[in-house]
Amino acid sequence: MRSAVALLFGLSATVWALNNGLVRTPPMGWMSWTKFYCETDCVKHPFGCIDENLYMAQADCMEKDGYLAAGYEYVHIDDCWMARERDASGRLFANKTRFPHGIKALSKYMHNKGLKLGIYEDYGTKTCGGYPGSLGHLKIDADTFADWDVDFLKLDGCWVDTDKMPQGYADMGKALNASGRAIVYSCSWPAYLIDQPRKQDYKLISQHCNLWRNFDDISMSFKSILSIINYYDHNQDRQIPYNGPGHWFDPDMIIGGNTEITYNQAKVQMTIWSIWSAPLIMSNDLRTVDEVSKAILQNPEVIAIDQDPLGIMGRLVANTTDIGVYVKPVTPRDTAKNLTSFAVAIFNRSNKKQSVSIQLSQLGLKNEDGYDVRDLWAHGDEGRLRPMDSFQVKLNPTAVYFVKCSLPDL
Repeated sequence: MRSAVALLFGLSATVWALNNGLVRTPPMGWMSWTKFYCETDCVKHPFGCIDENLYMAQADCMEKDGYLAAGYEYVHIDDCWMARERDASGRLFANKTRFPHGIKALSKYMHNKGLKLGIYEDYGTKTCGGYPGSLGHLKIDADTFADWDVDFLKLDGCWVDTDKMPQGYADMGKALNASGRAIVYSCSWPAYLIDQPRKQDYKLISQHCNLWRNFDDISMSFKSILSIINYYDHNQDRQIPYNGPGHWFDPDMIIGGNTEITYNQAKVQMTIWSIWSAPLIMSNDLRTVDEVSKAILQNPEVIAIDQDPLGIMGRLVANTTDIGVYVKPVTPRDTAKNLTSFAVAIFNRSNKKQSVSIQLSQLGLKNEDGYDVRDLWAHGDEGRLRPMDSFQVKLNPTAVYFVKCSLPDL
């Protein structure tokens, strides 16, 4: 196993954040796209089309089934909610058949439950689904979303020259800030520059966006999860300095609760996303999620790692063909001694069982007094381990071991 501990962390992230004071920890919620895409036929698909009933039903589940209490607070509308044309004054409006009460009524429904509403638009002339885009209408759209009491905007990047994105995405951020409403701003800007990595200027992006997509859309498979993990592993040195409170890399939606992946694979995604301090935004049908998946999605100890106030993006520190080991500094900290606690994840990528032994000191865990180790999926204490001790782990195929190593007596 090749160690990369020499590249471990500073204990604070560079601050470049959009100055709106929002999402000081990664946002958590539910989004329709990966599960329901752009289904608009509510006659054939009455329980799976993009309409107000879908979002209200998911909000009901978030409230009554414990997701809101676990920290999931945003309900995100994605593409295909609009009418095909703007109104006579140039304003967007919702499809009147599928959203007969309008978006403001949907916002009120969410707010009455203690939830928040997210909405989708596109910086280009059209959305990816072919609905009206915001190009040439940034101010009126920002003001419209504010009038509707929207809490979060995801701005996609179809149908526009990518060279216009730095100015255009910045302009929308300014328009949102000037709207008079606090609206979280999610940009798809760098996702359209995958093949032009030199143009993925994360310092600039993090000055204008609260979070941003920078890789392919997730699909309903573990292969897709693994492709995202591989991309982030290979680009972590570019990414880590620009991830932190108020400005987050978004590796896309959590797909646990869908039958296309196993329970172990759902744990892998929740673990690695939490190691990265990534947004936890589910895309599933909360009406049909089983109890095992619900426990995975709502695991308070795993969520606490994701929501750790330091907001540091964890790092792959040791790697073989089959095994990846990740380390993330977390609270509690001993500032006087410049020491921190850590979360450690050991991930078996392969389809075979694997045994792993790795010394804590090899991972950068060097506190002489040791660490109190807690298994976050098994919810069990593993005692105190010191730097010369080793993690001894047997992993099932496509499974993960996830522990918090806390500084003792803090």
